[in-house]
Amino acid sequence: MISVKKIAVQHVLLVVALIAAVALAVQEGWGAQEESPAVTTEQVDPALEEQVREIAANLRCPTCRALSVLDSPSGMAQEMRGLIRDQLLSGKTPDEVTAYFVERYGEWILLQPKAEGFNWTVWLLPVLLLAGGLVFVLMTARRWVQQGQARAAEEGQEGEI
Repeated sequence: MISVKKIAVQHVLLVVALIAAVALAVQEGWGAQEESPAVTTEQVDPALEEQVREIAANLRCPTCRALSVLDSPSGMAQEMRGLIRDQLLSGKTPDEVTAYFVERYGEWILLQPKAEGFNWTVWLLPVLLLAGGLVFVLMTARRWVQQGQARAAEEGQEGEI
């Protein structure tokens, strides 16, 4: 029969071996994707990076959905920023780059829909609802004032009799 002490020693050795394996894997970069060569600060064009940031700020991250490609930490957003940079380097304009993503993902990819066609409802509906609410409040207030004046006039006539 195996003693409890032997089982405990075996478990401790197993845990130590697992910790060592994980530490070695982390140190060696096991499972890490190959990174592209590091870009040095001398290679960075500030104007290009500004264009990349502007385009990425207007595109929705397909992974995060609530964040822009610029703000998202996901791998997909990093790839999209790299693709934006590559397309700009190849001579495409920012509008052509944006059109590429709209063609690939649909207008959903845009954080702000274009104000054309059916999308006008997205832009106009809040304004129309606000105006309608304001008209409703004004008409209701006016009715209350008129009813209050009518009651005051009735009470005044009853008091004279």
